[in-house]
Amino acid sequence: MSRAVLYLRVSTREQTTENQEHELRRWVEHLGFELVRQYAETASGGRTDRRSLSELLAAAHRREFDVLLVWSLDRLSREGIGAMAGYMGQLRAAGIRVMSHQEPWLDTSGPVGDLLAAVFAWVAQQERQRIGERVRAGQARARAKGVRFGRRPRMVDVEDLCRRRAMGQGWRRIARAMKVPTSTLRRKWNECQKSLADLRHPTMGLVRARQGTGAGTGT
Repeated sequence: MSRAVLYLRVSTREQTTENQEHELRRWVEHLGFELVRQYAETASGGRTDRRSLSELLAAAHRREFDVLLVWSLDRLSREGIGAMAGYMGQLRAAGIRVMSHQEPWLDTSGPVGDLLAAVFAWVAQQERQRIGERVRAGQARARAKGVRFGRRPRMVDVEDLCRRRAMGQGWRRIARAMKVPTSTLRRKWNECQKSLADLRHPTMGLVRARQGTGAGTGT
């Protein structure tokens, strides 16, 4: 006998899940399933932080039931078809059969189960692509306004770097210890060496500074 759970949801406290529960319990008996639990909550179907839904998905992952029955698909989610595809994918991966009382075509174990899974997967992929396109468009608008994107420069403890080099440690060992890429450490090391050279020979430092600003190139 298949173990079934119910997911009941209403959006406001003025509504009740009693009608959904009554009809779904009758459906469980008609199908010959064993009702092991029901999850009910009052929350908007567009919210992503629904506690009962999270508990249901966790129980599905633990294979605590075999079939999920809902009154209608919009009781499960109103977050958009991309989010719905995500939930259906999680349930399918856990081996859970999903059935809707108001939508007889929705039975993921039926002959159209594979087709439904393919459609949901395709929709999820399209949703991810649209999100990526919106992100890239937003970045392009931000760049046009002068906003810069990129990694923040890594902070390097120069004293620690010099101490480790003085101890004879190799670049890879230092990189692992300081959690900084070898290329960054070498660049910082070279900068420090140039600074020390400038301190020892102020004239050379002045020449480099003039070259860097283009000074001294006139006739």
